Amino acid sequence: MGIYLVTGAAGFIGSAVAVKLLELGNKVVTIDNLSTGNVENIPEGVEFIEGDCQNRDIYKKIPQCRYDAIFHIAGQSSGEISFDDPSYDLRTNTESTLHILKHAMSSGTKRIVYASTVSVYGKVGDCPISEDHSTFPESFYGVGKLASENYLRIYENYGINSTSLRLFNVYGPGQNLSNMRQGMVSIFMAQMVMQGKIHVKGSPDRFRDLVYIDDVVDSFLDCLGCESSYGQIINIGTGVRTSVRELIDDMIRLYGQEISVKYEGSTAGDIHGIYADISRARQKLNFNPMIDLETGLLKMLDWVKGQTNNA
Repeated sequence: MGIYLVTGAAGFIGSAVAVKLLELGNKVVTIDNLSTGNVENIPEGVEFIEGDCQNRDIYKKIPQCRYDAIFHIAGQSSGEISFDDPSYDLRTNTESTLHILKHAMSSGTKRIVYASTVSVYGKVGDCPISEDHSTFPESFYGVGKLASENYLRIYENYGINSTSLRLFNVYGPGQNLSNMRQGMVSIFMAQMVMQGKIHVKGSPDRFRDLVYIDDVVDSFLDCLGCESSYGQIINIGTGVRTSVRELIDDMIRLYGQEISVKYEGSTAGDIHGIYADISRARQKLNFNPMIDLETGLLKMLDWVKGQTNNA
């Protein structure tokens, strides 16, 4: 049994990673400020410390031990929202990483797995994007995440073995259905089921790489004990290009009801399209996404219907 610090276990991805670690018999500690997550999402058995990861004093409140690994997942996770308060975005996504690194140093923790983002790339061409592609983020969120990747790189010199997972568009059960400014699939699905209509801000020709939550969780755990991933930046996606129009059509077909769709407006910091080259993930982590889009959408749709019925 190991002990792991998972920041953000009240959120979508953090809670899913915590569940998997607990299922494997480990002890899990989390720090979460509940700004976007929900305390009910924190799995039973997780030791919960409420507070900000960018507050250095919060680390005095967690168990003082050498963690087998830290999964740093907490943070503001919307490119659009990052324009509301860039200073807060910097603190929650970048300053927090520095405090995590300092705590790792002082506690003797040698392993950090970081939830980075596709947003670090910015505008790209219509082809699979590898980790060697240039980075020119279009949002404050992407800038902060890229800075954290570089802080992690520097701390490799001090014996902290880190891996930055550049997550593409993650979706699945557990996503925040009330946040209409983060999560393409969750936004459209919540509108479809709860409002009977979908409002798309941007072109239907935009495209994304949509990766299911279970595959993302597997990628985090695949990093444990994987020395070939030390010091690496790794794309986590499917390598499949899906346009917004295709996504909307698939969702409505699976839902089986007539839904009106309006394309109007735009989103600050949005890019036209991107999808991943996952060769490095396959090579370093033996990563193999198992859930295709239709299967994932059906699983999520069943969950959303259940949430609606229980509301």
